Amino acid sequence: MLVYKPKKALLFRLKNPGRITTVIPTAKLVRHQGEVLVAVPHRPDETQVLRNLGFEAPDSMPLYYEWPGPDTPFATQQQTSTFLTRHRRAFVLNSMGTGKTRSALWTYDYLRATKCVRRVLVVAPLSVLERAWADTVFRAFPHLSCSVLYGSAARRKKLLAREADVYVINIDGLKVIKAELKARTDIDLVIVDEVAMARNQGTDRWKTLNEVINKQCPRRAWGMTGTPTPNEPTDAWAQAKLINPTNPDVPKYFSAFRDRVMRQTSQYTWVARETALEEVQKVLQPSIRFSLDECVDLPPLTIQDRDVELTDEQQKAYNDMARQLAAEYAGGQIIAMNEAVKANKLVQIGCGIAYDLAGDDVVLPVGPRINELMDVIEESEGKVIVFAPFTSVVKHVASEVAKRWSVAMVYGEVKKNARDDIFKMFQNAQEPHVIVADPGTMAHGLTLTAATTITWYAPTNSNEHYDQANARMRRPGQTRPTVIVRLAGSKVERKMYARLDRKGSMQGLLLDMFEDQEPLTE
Repeated sequence: MLVYKPKKALLFRLKNPGRITTVIPTAKLVRHQGEVLVAVPHRPDETQVLRNLGFEAPDSMPLYYEWPGPDTPFATQQQTSTFLTRHRRAFVLNSMGTGKTRSALWTYDYLRATKCVRRVLVVAPLSVLERAWADTVFRAFPHLSCSVLYGSAARRKKLLAREADVYVINIDGLKVIKAELKARTDIDLVIVDEVAMARNQGTDRWKTLNEVINKQCPRRAWGMTGTPTPNEPTDAWAQAKLINPTNPDVPKYFSAFRDRVMRQTSQYTWVARETALEEVQKVLQPSIRFSLDECVDLPPLTIQDRDVELTDEQQKAYNDMARQLAAEYAGGQIIAMNEAVKANKLVQIGCGIAYDLAGDDVVLPVGPRINELMDVIEESEGKVIVFAPFTSVVKHVASEVAKRWSVAMVYGEVKKNARDDIFKMFQNAQEPHVIVADPGTMAHGLTLTAATTITWYAPTNSNEHYDQANARMRRPGQTRPTVIVRLAGSKVERKMYARLDRKGSMQGLLLDMFEDQEPLTE
């Protein structure tokens, strides 16, 4: 076999040329110096067929692709892109901040140039439609057109009808254009950014994605996430069924996979088996993974835990709630289905927010926690992101921070355009100096290297939100040491941080404390 770069072809000298020509329609017989050779276009699809026939054909992308854009790709990004050219269905499990977005777009760009695909639909979290995907297309791929499908249902459909190379839509907006996509056979690649958002087969998210990817027309599909199992090993099953359902290692039923990766220790408690990671790796195939440290040298990250005292008012409310929860547990009223809500009541009190009998917010004095937060902001070398787990707490904290620094808030009710402006100004302008946010609203894909400090005002229930949110500032482009500061004023909060450290489920936290007769108070 000979690689003939001027013509981007592979040449074979075979006794039986039909071994290739009968299988690859684009193969041709050519005469060279009196010999008849088989010439095959050196493109990803032909390369894969040649490998299936037993030929050791090299990857074509590293030999011919120009890698457009202002930044030189990491070696791991090139390897990731080349990997994707080999597989119609695949997972990219590279860590957060490793440049998965650009790797995927480079692959699409190359497959498009080689006429293996035509158009791509990117399904991503709302917060990264513009800042991660559209901005990257604009900066690195000026020859590609991009359309962000956002707005009313009518507007989304109108934007989809316009010609573009790259269509970008948030996962919850996909349902609106599902019927229109059925007729769009020219959209033959789907990239699901943060595919772990579809880790539950029973949700509308999963069902809509499954129809678009697996039922409408033949489409390539790549699932990307650095945290495929943010809560439990069982998170992998629905993602595997979505991206590569023909994988023989993927059980037909969820219960079969659950029994492979988990064992039941009590009526409400399941724990991961020692072999769980191996089983997860089997179902999430084909896949590639690089850690952040394998991709780029970054400044060090430090995690600090800081204890804050509860005020007398908080302590009284906390003790009253602890006694109430103990009584409810004794009466059988706290079960696995509601214990997270119960635990959150204690966290809310720690944040300085309680509720009266009418369900209205009651703001408790929370001076020590606020003062500690102010000290953290003052000590930070760069800008600061503060994560708070409840909207009412986000608003309260922002109002306090605003007394000394410029601040912006990001939570569920903040519209997409406003969020995009906040992120752009935070990253590129002098103000705002602080963002106070619900971690679920900015946990994916954003690059906010203007920040050098993340402060958790209180812990979150979600491993996924915790890991993803922490990755916003420690990414390529970060040149300064970074710090994550975690504030806690109660035993429950410290228990939650400990579980986040070991990626344990929050399920059972309160029940375990009661069953072990461990007091909720210090």
